Amino acid sequence: MSRPILEVIALDADDARAAQAGGADRLELVTDIAADGLTPSRETVASVRAAVGIPVRVMLRASDGFSSGGEEAVEALCARATALRAEGAEEFVLGFLDEAGQPDLPAVEALAEAVRGCRWTFHRAIDRAADRDGLRKRLADVPGLDAYLTAGSADGVDDGLETLRAEAARTAAGEPGYEQTLMVGGGLRLDHVAGLRAEGVHAFHIGGAARPHGWGSPVEAARVREWRAALGG
Repeated sequence: MSRPILEVIALDADDARAAQAGGADRLELVTDIAADGLTPSRETVASVRAAVGIPVRVMLRASDGFSSGGEEAVEALCARATALRAEGAEEFVLGFLDEAGQPDLPAVEALAEAVRGCRWTFHRAIDRAADRDGLRKRLADVPGLDAYLTAGSADGVDDGLETLRAEAARTAAGEPGYEQTLMVGGGLRLDHVAGLRAEGVHAFHIGGAARPHGWGSPVEAARVREWRAALGG
């Protein structure tokens, strides 16, 4: 069995170096964690890419919430994505819903086109979707999508465990719309890991769990190393 994936949220190059030193396989790079993570600056992307050798997925999100903000906002975000690619960004994180809780396909498809040739994650907007299964099937053929970041519930992993178990089984079975990696994050704790691994989950995402002193403090390599040991590999 392949090594489980450990993805760590980074806000800057210091976070990135600590996460890599602790054994992270990949970073999710964001700014403004108070808004649940927005698109970082070109300078931050460039500094992080220069600091580490592991993959970095860059958030494409301009404001809190899961609305794209409309056509002009999407165009601006596409322009930012293009600029970030010029700074070395090769992987991304994105995801938008419309007012009915359905996937905002025009926004998602526009950004997927802007980052064509890059792999990307549909983030926790899925946890607020009106129809999770329908969302997956509607996005199944959008180029580049290779992972869903989800807690199984908008309220976190504790409340989403049954959904995660069911989706892990559907992923293992290769059902249409479930070919992408199921990455679990959002209130994830170390005591969740063994049960999720037993269900076949092999990708995990942590943010605050890598910062024992809170979001005002940096990622600590020792804490990431603890997660790496729990996941194995």
